[in-house]
Amino acid sequence: MHYVKVVLGVLLGVVVFMFLDYSLPSKNTVRITNTYNRLTSITSSNAIFYAADDTGTVENAAGQRDVRFVETVRPNGKVFVYRNEDTGWIWPPYFKYDSANLHAEATNLRSTGNDPQWVSITAYGWRIPWLTAYPNAIAIDTLAGPNERPRNWAASIVCVVLLIFIALLWRMWAQFHERTIEPAVRRVDERWDRVEARADAARDRVSDGTAEARGRFRNWLGTWRGKPRK
Repeated sequence: MHYVKVVLGVLLGVVVFMFLDYSLPSKNTVRITNTYNRLTSITSSNAIFYAADDTGTVENAAGQRDVRFVETVRPNGKVFVYRNEDTGWIWPPYFKYDSANLHAEATNLRSTGNDPQWVSITAYGWRIPWLTAYPNAIAIDTLAGPNERPRNWAASIVCVVLLIFIALLWRMWAQFHERTIEPAVRRVDERWDRVEARADAARDRVSDGTAEARGRFRNWLGTWRGKPRK
């Protein structure tokens, strides 16, 4: 049972970590190289990584959606691609409705390697090439250079609040366990001990009664053995 609890706890921790890693905003220092629209196939395997239909996006009969993309290059030379979609009222609750304005801003900030303009893109989500999944850009801020790393205050605050909430829940559970569950368990144990004591006493009485009856029966048989036959 101990190992089952450990395994379940680890699985729960992994699920919570993945949920937060996907939902919380991240900041990356990049240089925008291109912005464009592309018809993208939305299938059952990757639909969870795209905006819902009620955000205003329209899919054609082939299941393709016109999605805005932002191509970037990181200071280490690695390329990275973002999508730019409204989030609407679905999770995560970023309530983004300005994807067109963000696309225009990203287009205006395009630059080349000879004259780079470094920016910080705030986004959420994962880049999974084999699922054609891209993180969704939320905001763009200009930077002075490639070595500037803005602090991710939003994610830090959410994590701190979440830790405080978990600590409060843990404390409440500990008090509930101490004040309610443990006394109930003790009462059940005490009742069970009394039931066992009564059962033992009953068995002792039955054993004593049986032994006494056997003794009387043997004595009675002994009286018959001692009588002479007629």
